Amino acid sequence: MTSETTSPMTGDNANGTPNTTNENTENTNTNTTSTPSAIEAATSNAPASAPMITPGVTTMHAWQVRENPGPIEDDPLEWIEKPIPKPGPGQALIRVLACGVCRTDLHVSEGDLPAHLPHVTPGHEVVGEIVALGADQGVDIHGQRVELRVGEHVGVAWLRHTCGECDYCVSGKENLCRHSLYNGWDANGGYAEYMVAPDDYIYPLDGLLNSGYSLETAAPLMCAGIIGYRALKRTGLLDGVTFADIEAGRARERIAEIVGHRPALGLYGFGGSAHITAQVALALGMRVHVLTRGRDAQRLALNLGCASANDAYDQPDEPLDAAIIFAPVGAIVPPALEALRSGGVLSLAGIHMSDIPPLNYEQHLFHEKEIRSVESNTRRDGREFLAFAATHPIKIDAHPYPLDQAQKALQDLKAGAFTGAAVLMPGNTEQ
Repeated sequence: MTSETTSPMTGDNANGTPNTTNENTENTNTNTTSTPSAIEAATSNAPASAPMITPGVTTMHAWQVRENPGPIEDDPLEWIEKPIPKPGPGQALIRVLACGVCRTDLHVSEGDLPAHLPHVTPGHEVVGEIVALGADQGVDIHGQRVELRVGEHVGVAWLRHTCGECDYCVSGKENLCRHSLYNGWDANGGYAEYMVAPDDYIYPLDGLLNSGYSLETAAPLMCAGIIGYRALKRTGLLDGVTFADIEAGRARERIAEIVGHRPALGLYGFGGSAHITAQVALALGMRVHVLTRGRDAQRLALNLGCASANDAYDQPDEPLDAAIIFAPVGAIVPPALEALRSGGVLSLAGIHMSDIPPLNYEQHLFHEKEIRSVESNTRRDGREFLAFAATHPIKIDAHPYPLDQAQKALQDLKAGAFTGAAVLMPGNTEQ
């Protein structure tokens, strides 16, 4: 699928309803000064050998959306110094080591998505290090206690909170929870040196980082990867395939058996999420056809092993069993539907899309073709994808930017100035 106060958060949640959940105790009033005792309290439960905030350091640098979001070319973000937040009960304070730049951050900055939290800090593809834990820890989706430790490398993704009690949550569809909250939209995210996140929505990453990924290449997995995996599941091509099949290496044969042949998947747009999803699909035995603007993106697709790469409005080299649209361009929907075989599914991966032109029933939808949207992800999606990534190396086309150049990274993303994914590295600054 974007400033907080110490009072319950106000504004709207992702579904447009008033948000009254006291989900984060972070103080983001930029006119206040945190005292050393406050920071000491936040880290008082850390062992002596654990990484600590430098003694006497009480503030950090971060980006926040200005009063009036607008075109990224007009600099709608501002670079500020503010108090380092404190973790509340069931939360962790994380030193941000890398943060991927997502198109959703662009939508938050430009106001395409309505403001949920004034002056919010964007960012939800975070790889970081726990520097402090709150008073107690939460439970995960399976009801098990979350055991995090100071000094551990963790990931933070888009989904931040669900109620755990509604019909959607109890039926395993927590991504549809009407009380859901999101990092970088409802709460301050990773375009900062530190952030706070709930324990039970954090992904331990030491195993992933030990399998060959760097901080820079792991960050895009936290949203571009997870959401792409969710979008692939929404195509129906994985229906009847269990994660045990994937782990055991049976998925290729199982998918071909269920579909009746080796399936063809179309990807429209080929940025951060699509270039990861393509590699997942290829590893699962699919033929992948990429339809996107830009010769560099097309070359990247072919270099990764895709069967073809053409313009976004071209017809692919063969009829598609399913397709995913990553580009936020509604005009692509009609040609994508035309490219589907009978019974094919079109999955729309973005949280925001321009208007879809009128559809002709006979031309676009007949023969049991379907359009399915994608809303966020479940934590199970995240765990499955990260486990897959740890055992199936994914090449990440990462482009690092210093943290203080986040606005430039978003401008370059909008302009299509790079293939793959931009990643902010807080250890590097130019200002």
